Amino acid sequence: MLENRRFIIIGFFIFVGFAYLSRLFYLQVLDESYTIEASSNSIKRVVEIPFRGQIYDRYGNLIVYNTPVYDLMVTPYKAKVQDTLTFCNLLGIERREFDSLMTAARTYSRVKPSLFLRQLSKEDFARIQDIMVDYPGFEFAKSSLRTYTAPVLANTMGYVSEITKGQIEKQEGEYYRQGDYIGQSGVEKFYEEQLRGKRGIRFVMQNVNGVAKGSWKDGELDTMAIAGQNLYTGIDLMVQQYADSLMKNKVGSVVAIEPKTGQIITMVSAPTYDPNILATRHFSKNYSVLAKNPYKPLFNRPVMASYRPGSTFKLIQALVALQEGVITPNSGFSHAGSPVKCHGHPATSNVAMGVRYSCNPYFYHVFKRLIYNNEITNTFTASAKGVTDWNNHVSKFGIGERLGIDLPSEYKGNLPDQKYYDKIYGESRWKFSNIYSLSIGEGEILITPLKMANVAAIIANRGYYYTPHVVSGIGQKNSPLPEYTVRHETGIDPKHFETIIPGMIGAVEGGTVMGLARIDSIQIAGKTGTSQNKKGKDHSIFIAFAPAYNPKIAIAVFVENAGFGGVAAAPIANLIIERYIKRKTKNKVLENYVLTRDYMPNVVLPGSGPKAEPAKKDTVKKKPPVTAPIATTKKNGADKPGVAVASSGN
Repeated sequence: MLENRRFIIIGFFIFVGFAYLSRLFYLQVLDESYTIEASSNSIKRVVEIPFRGQIYDRYGNLIVYNTPVYDLMVTPYKAKVQDTLTFCNLLGIERREFDSLMTAARTYSRVKPSLFLRQLSKEDFARIQDIMVDYPGFEFAKSSLRTYTAPVLANTMGYVSEITKGQIEKQEGEYYRQGDYIGQSGVEKFYEEQLRGKRGIRFVMQNVNGVAKGSWKDGELDTMAIAGQNLYTGIDLMVQQYADSLMKNKVGSVVAIEPKTGQIITMVSAPTYDPNILATRHFSKNYSVLAKNPYKPLFNRPVMASYRPGSTFKLIQALVALQEGVITPNSGFSHAGSPVKCHGHPATSNVAMGVRYSCNPYFYHVFKRLIYNNEITNTFTASAKGVTDWNNHVSKFGIGERLGIDLPSEYKGNLPDQKYYDKIYGESRWKFSNIYSLSIGEGEILITPLKMANVAAIIANRGYYYTPHVVSGIGQKNSPLPEYTVRHETGIDPKHFETIIPGMIGAVEGGTVMGLARIDSIQIAGKTGTSQNKKGKDHSIFIAFAPAYNPKIAIAVFVENAGFGGVAAAPIANLIIERYIKRKTKNKVLENYVLTRDYMPNVVLPGSGPKAEPAKKDTVKKKPPVTAPIATTKKNGADKPGVAVASSGN
């Protein structure tokens, strides 16, 4: 028994000894990490930053790409600059900037390298590369600069800038470090994970002076950086540039969608700015200038601006009423009993005529029948139930909710319901006379240009839509995110769309659209609208799709402070439709008309002359440069609910 115990004890010690020897062999022979750590003075670990993915339009044309540049890094405890003035002149910076950059680097870490000067061009790098050997503690890191092929899509593509301290602290995992770039808005932000790629690591031998002497172990331990995935969009770059030119000297939005897929063809937020100015090392200065501009350049109107839809909303009213059976295609109404007034036009004896001439009294009666379900009795109960049913139908068109476009900060707008009015007036203390302005797209309803472009796409598709999206492929064409391949139904019978579409065609060919705006050989179905604006001239709206019976494009155009939809917005939309379908512009007279229109509002700028001072009595009205975006659109739905509307435009 004792003999057995002795062997067990000896075996235990032999096992422990073997385990220790095995671990020692692994650490000293197999595992390179301790060797590298012990050799930190002669072996340097270099993180390779991958190129961000490039962005293409629907025809394979580059929209956003990368230009190689160099960042200058500094390790404070190693840094030695004996002649600061010469050093600053070499880099083209001022002494105070040098002091500020060094202070920031020391705050981050005295022993770790951090960014000193960003985005030196290849020419600057070649000029100073050899001289920088005289300044220990400074080294170069290869980087890239986002570059844009055309000064368009600034708000849609978004911008990339240095990650903030707060973003570093909140990140999941430890991917980002100080000095890294990250998408901050637009497509760059939404698809950051796909665009950023995967980092690589190189181990480089260096001498006591920090001069590189080649790869450690011939690069055996190196890992290659993997570039980010390329994005393919539905944007038509040629049409995008044309749309931007038409919106010069105008404030508003253009959104065009391919109905069958939901792909965005063009998206304009006007006025715009050149996205290249936010892709330089002078980002902070340029961003500050744009942020202080009274026209607010960073406000993305297509998804963030809110307007009353005006008469364009009559299309939804007609479809819902037809679906509910409270009217038929041949229902006609007189102007009697309507508090909303009409503008002279032929009698509206059916739905198509009501759409063609945008008759306000006609749609007042349609909405009243819809709310009361054809029982024209002025009761609180009927109003509450009618609004609930109406809300359920309209919400299926994407009104009052976020559509889910692949851009951040989409505004959901407002679609009032029973609870909304109960909160304003009190439960059972409101009725149809408080809400009738909804009949013509006024009152408390708020929409974005994106939503109205989507409504045009729904009508073009006769009842369904795919969520609008900018990116149509990730890594390869025609491979969008799964949520953008889901078909959404509105619940409206396709036959009802065939009732309103002739009226939309009539509106363009002989209704509320100005005659000059007609496009030969393209049958366009459209609807004008004029959105009431409490503080200025009304906003001009037009939605359309074409060709009417084989739609390839659906579009919404909003021009602020421009008046009737058929005069300002419709000509722009029709020219864009022609350019997209025909790939050229034949109606040069209309084009010249649009290009010469100036709807830019005046704004009050503080001070004048070389010194900017607070506004005083001598303050003058000026127009900022047309390349600067306009101020955030006012939310016109703040008006008192139930205000009587004298007229709603066309």
